[in-house]
Amino acid sequence: MQPPYKLRKPLLAALLSLLLPGLGQLYNGEWRKTIWLLLGFGLLSVLGIVVIGLYLPISWTLPALIIGVFLLLILWLYSVTQAFRSARRQREYTLKSWQSAGVYGLVWVVCSLIALPMLSDYVQRHRVEAFLVPSNSMNPTVLKYDLLFADKRYNRIGATHPVQRGDIAIFIYPDSRNTYFIKRIIGLPGDKVKIKGADVSINGKSLRQQTTTGAHGLLVTETSGERTWQVFWNNQQAQLPQTDITVPHGQVFMMGDNRTDSNDSRFFGTIPLQDVIGKARQIWFSAEGNTIRWERIGTALH
Repeated sequence: MQPPYKLRKPLLAALLSLLLPGLGQLYNGEWRKTIWLLLGFGLLSVLGIVVIGLYLPISWTLPALIIGVFLLLILWLYSVTQAFRSARRQREYTLKSWQSAGVYGLVWVVCSLIALPMLSDYVQRHRVEAFLVPSNSMNPTVLKYDLLFADKRYNRIGATHPVQRGDIAIFIYPDSRNTYFIKRIIGLPGDKVKIKGADVSINGKSLRQQTTTGAHGLLVTETSGERTWQVFWNNQQAQLPQTDITVPHGQVFMMGDNRTDSNDSRFFGTIPLQDVIGKARQIWFSAEGNTIRWERIGTALH
């Protein structure tokens, strides 16, 4: 009995590769190319973010993202065009026993709906995750509509660096556990935090190092050890809680850098360390309206 011959359809091969790089090659019987293209797609689209977000120098963020997107598009275009040309060359094609619409559909479902989402979910839970900042509560350090990478290895068992005062952290909002907040860690477990006016002191020592008076308020430089950051007090007369608290064990005291426009531990209390889920590392995109803030892309967050 003669094996079944069936011409490959170039447009169908190209369409399959457009849906998922490598799928058109599978249709053409080129399973080795399918494997390499799928691996390349996974590396560039998911694991590439891990490399950019955690391991490359922060100053390389913008060029690395551009190069990554460019390589991803090149891989996708190659997959589509190669599948089209390969199908057009195969005049008499012997169908493999495994080649059927059901197999192509199964591969697409496994890769697109199971494998890639699972890999992406693992990366976001345990390595790096992107967050959009929706408010001005962290001005002047983090602006509204900044998109940043957060290190999800932070505050885990075996983490290289412990939680430190001055870290910009992502945590679960205590009044809604499906909401994330971004604030600066000011008080560590056991610290005595006292806030009076625009002055914040920890264990009897003021964090204030320098104050600049502007038209709209105070720009205060705070320091703790070798860490230095700037905060903004919009109005010295604002009715804000005058805090005097000892941070309970297993908790941290969080404050926004925009001190007079931040919902933080002064209002909702301290945060369990277990709810601190990431450390802001760098900005990877920033825009306001139709304007891209290019100068902020690749900014390290301290």
